[in-house]
Amino acid sequence: MVWVFMTNHVHLLVTPMHHDAVSRVMQYLGRLYVRYFNYSYARTGTLFEGRFRSSQVREDEYFLACLRYIELNPVRAGMVSDPGIFRWSSYRAHGLGV
Repeated sequence: MVWVFMTNHVHLLVTPMHHDAVSRVMQYLGRLYVRYFNYSYARTGTLFEGRFRSSQVREDEYFLACLRYIELNPVRAGMVSDPGIFRWSSYRAHGLGV
């Protein structure tokens, strides 16, 4: 799994076991986690803006391009100078073995 949690969006690169698994996870987040988050931060409304989007990654080269795009997103956004500094990314596990 490859992931990064940015301040205004999330990137996930996952391999689901079932054809509807990603949709079900996003539905879960939209129903249960939002309730918890809103209660914790005294807010109302949806957590995500609009519906999630997904696409299949079928080629190895495209997978590697997606992986780089996701894990380097905080650097491109100017949030950090090194992806290993950013806590909310899978880079530290993949790139540093942490």
